[in-house]
Amino acid sequence: MADVIAQNPLTAGLSASLIPQPCTLVIFGGAGDLSARKLLPALYNLSLDGVLPANFAVVGFARNELDDSSFAAFARDGIQRFSRRPVADAHWAEYARSLFYAPGSFADPQAYAELKRRLEKIETEFGIPGNRVFYLSIPPSLIATCVDQLQAAGLVADPREGPISRIIVEKPVGRDLASARAINEVLARAFDESQIFRIDHYLGKETVQNLLVLRFANSVLEPLWNSKYIDHVQLTVAEEEGVGTRAGYYEEAGACRDMVQNHILQVLAMIAMEPPWSLAAENIRDGKLNLLRCLRPVAGADVDKQVVRAQYGPGYYHGEDVPGYRREDGVRRDSTTETYVALKVLIDNWRWAGVPFYIRTGKRLPKRASEAAIYFKPVPEILFNTNRDELLEPNVLTLRIQPDEGFSLRLSSKLPGPKVRIYPVKMDFHYGATFGDSSPEAYERLLLDVMAGDATLFMRRDAVEASWAWIGGVLDAWEASRTRYVPEYAAGTWGPIEADRLIESDGRRWRTL
Repeated sequence: MADVIAQNPLTAGLSASLIPQPCTLVIFGGAGDLSARKLLPALYNLSLDGVLPANFAVVGFARNELDDSSFAAFARDGIQRFSRRPVADAHWAEYARSLFYAPGSFADPQAYAELKRRLEKIETEFGIPGNRVFYLSIPPSLIATCVDQLQAAGLVADPREGPISRIIVEKPVGRDLASARAINEVLARAFDESQIFRIDHYLGKETVQNLLVLRFANSVLEPLWNSKYIDHVQLTVAEEEGVGTRAGYYEEAGACRDMVQNHILQVLAMIAMEPPWSLAAENIRDGKLNLLRCLRPVAGADVDKQVVRAQYGPGYYHGEDVPGYRREDGVRRDSTTETYVALKVLIDNWRWAGVPFYIRTGKRLPKRASEAAIYFKPVPEILFNTNRDELLEPNVLTLRIQPDEGFSLRLSSKLPGPKVRIYPVKMDFHYGATFGDSSPEAYERLLLDVMAGDATLFMRRDAVEASWAWIGGVLDAWEASRTRYVPEYAAGTWGPIEADRLIESDGRRWRTL
């Protein structure tokens, strides 16, 4: 097993102290949607790859009245529908034998006492030395209840002694700075910060993980990674789907809380952070925190100048009529919740002074795509760039996060023929084409990291609160404005005209995806 782990790309480069440790993963909300779509399929793929600890078990905990066999059937159905690889009958029995289920209410002390007894029995059977990972796949309102009950039941071990206890918290961590602090205080009552893993699946995607390698393992890029050579950066997270069945959640969150505060700011931090002096988790997390603290505040009157919000209206999706956001089931007819947001972000440090980062994200856009595009400054208007009516297109490094993971570099080249004609060409790298097979899903890498105790790709408390403190200026200005109507954009288009004006006022334009 050690040889398999060492050779697998998911674990390659991990030191001996960061190899996944024998443990039981307890999924609170184990019969829910996230468990079926992401967690159980991710664990199955890790099992297929042979990188799970030899002594490992999964326990689903929820109010649903299931038993071990029906939970295994639930898992198999989720894997068949959502896994990147199909169920292999030859391997299924081995995976299924590690699946268990414990029914109970999240607020019932007796349920936790029964869970503890069940865990002890499973750990004896599987040779697990009492190490436990608790995954809170539950609404934020239940976090305090679960954490307090875990502690009261004696299920949380001191990190300085005894077995390992770790807890995974899904985003969003709060809906503003005050609620984020409250959740963090609840977690801190029972767990040390070293035991808390705040998960953001975006940070587990291959292209995001590759950012540090791309920047710091290639001498051709890092000398150019500053305001002397980079004109601006565009970060785009586009979704084709509407709000769907998540209207209740989305009405409380909106695009700014749902995407910008966690996913996009974390990616921005990895793009723009200073080089860490080592790859130790805390050094990298310190670098991201320092970058977040350099973001120029956007508040008050600046919000109208630097931020655009909008909602999708009626339009077309795959040739079919679709309703506008305010006509979706579960959405208030007078809702001002934004489904699209665009921002101009400035970083006040030596490396990035004067370089704008343009962010946009929205639902019901023409395609599903997430990318970061780094636009380099144009060459001088001499030699091949003298025609002001047809200036050369700038060099652009594009990092595709999803769905087609990889990156490309746009350069200028001479067209064949006797005349000097310049044409932009693209050097393109695709993960699938180069390395074959499908890339591991984000949750696969992140779950493995928790078992190994590697917190590099997880959000630390101070970074969560720093990102909420920054985005809070925007949210507070929106609330104070008491706007009764936000601009609309037709479903199936790239957003409102106001977003085009935001970037075009600086003499730039949004990249066409």
